[in-house]
Amino acid sequence: MEKKTRYSDEELEEFRTIINEKLAVAKESYSNMMKQLMNQDTNDVTDTSPTYKALEEGSLTQTKEELVNMASRQQKFIQGLESALVRIENKTYGIDRITGELIPKERLRAVPHATLSVASKNARKH
Repeated sequence: MEKKTRYSDEELEEFRTIINEKLAVAKESYSNMMKQLMNQDTNDVTDTSPTYKALEEGSLTQTKEELVNMASRQQKFIQGLESALVRIENKTYGIDRITGELIPKERLRAVPHATLSVASKNARKH
């Protein structure tokens, strides 16, 4: 049996569906984070009670910082998924960029934007 060098068009379509679903959720989540950061959907009393505001200031900044970090990670994730869609178009999706071998389907289903197999990823760490 000849070794597969790429996933079939049907398999690529299956991955495209998975990626598009994850992308929709990721974009929605990112949008919500940005709204929170810009306080668009806030209706609390922070502006009206100075004492409360002073007490909350510390925890507020921390949450804002955490939100910024989460939004940044989410943005990277979205870019990763969009790049994966481009690889599907080019029919290079699911190919380990170090070994050139196919990344197992299980890994791609779990991490659809992966460009390395677990073995390659671990080898890079050492």
